[in-house]
Amino acid sequence: MKRVSLKNPDLKKLGQKLLSYSRANLHRPSVRIGLACGLLLLAYIGSSLYHNGSFSNSSNKKNDLAGGPADFKGEGPITTTVTRAIVADVPVSIDAVGTVQALNTVTIRTQVDGRLMRLAFSEGQDVHKDDILAEIDPALYLAQYEQAVAKKAQDEANLANARIDLARYEKLIAAKYASHQQYSTQKALVQQLEAQVRADQAALDSAKTTLDYATIRSPIDGRAGIRLVDVGNLLKTTDQNGIVVVTQLKPIFVMFTLPQQSLLSVQKAQKAGIASVLALGSDNASPIAQGELAVIDNQIDQLTGTVRLKAQFENTDLSLWPGQFINVRLMLDTIKDAIVTPSPAVQRGPNGAFVYVLGDDGRAHMRSVTTGRQDESQVVITSGLNSGEVVIASGFSRLSDGAKVRVMNAESIENGDKSGGAIKKSSQGSPKKETAPKQ
Repeated sequence: MKRVSLKNPDLKKLGQKLLSYSRANLHRPSVRIGLACGLLLLAYIGSSLYHNGSFSNSSNKKNDLAGGPADFKGEGPITTTVTRAIVADVPVSIDAVGTVQALNTVTIRTQVDGRLMRLAFSEGQDVHKDDILAEIDPALYLAQYEQAVAKKAQDEANLANARIDLARYEKLIAAKYASHQQYSTQKALVQQLEAQVRADQAALDSAKTTLDYATIRSPIDGRAGIRLVDVGNLLKTTDQNGIVVVTQLKPIFVMFTLPQQSLLSVQKAQKAGIASVLALGSDNASPIAQGELAVIDNQIDQLTGTVRLKAQFENTDLSLWPGQFINVRLMLDTIKDAIVTPSPAVQRGPNGAFVYVLGDDGRAHMRSVTTGRQDESQVVITSGLNSGEVVIASGFSRLSDGAKVRVMNAESIENGDKSGGAIKKSSQGSPKKETAPKQ
């Protein structure tokens, strides 16, 4: 830019006109004031133009010395970190949100009416099948049982006597000392008493069962919850709340849904026996437990277009809890010998995905790549990158093609540190395949 000074013809002409007008009207006070203001304004404009012109010239001189506009190459190396592309087997998976469900949940209720005499469990206690949980006052049911025992004994005695008489009549009939009618009557009495004894046995069994109901036992292995009633309350068979809820925690299920478009892939994985399921933490990355796909529902929900699935977990460490919302990852397949790089290393531009490859000259070279499956941590590169090549992993805001870089983690890459994503070498120096983290 050309330097602007007060010798500029336009400014000179403006000053002459202002001076001529002022001389002709100098006797007027308003003109004198206007003249002073005009001179001040003219001086300000000239000074501003002068300084702006000087600054532009100074910048131009600097750019001329640098051989053009300032760029990153003149600012020194850009600090960055790098990683290596590795060969790995990459799991193919699909994520969903599921709900943990107990294998069995039983509300313990009384089967007989009576006063609650004792609770034989502690809240939160692990119980086993047939463990005593509570006792109802058994006095009434014990009396009924003893009455049934006595009634059966009485009828058995009558039956024994009737059988003796029947045997006597058989002998008398043979000697023709008794009529056939007497014999038939006695035989019918024996049969009647036999039926009565069988009825007594049924009544006895019923009384015994009712008495046993007064002692309430756990029907499953599980964990007792918080008690729902206190000792001393009168319980009835019509009560809906029950005494306590016992929940079976081992094994345990997780219910989740997937889009119907995934159904064929899921069925294929289940048939191949590779449909394992990971329960993940809130970060959707940390594994909590591993299980297997147990059931695919027999129909698709038409309202949501999803299908329900159930996965089973052993849950030996009780890491899953009924009612819990959990992230799940269903494994569908594995991509063998894929070239993998961390997700941050792959950038997106108008022409698609690209990476910066660190060259032997210490500069970053932009290279277009084709990507496959990816998640928050890694990307499968299907073309454009070779195993073992070093790619830039950070510092992209200042990076450009051909920029000089200074690597912060060069030592970890040279030593083959897995944290730097380096590929391991075998004793013969050939690449050794690593297993990538599960997606």
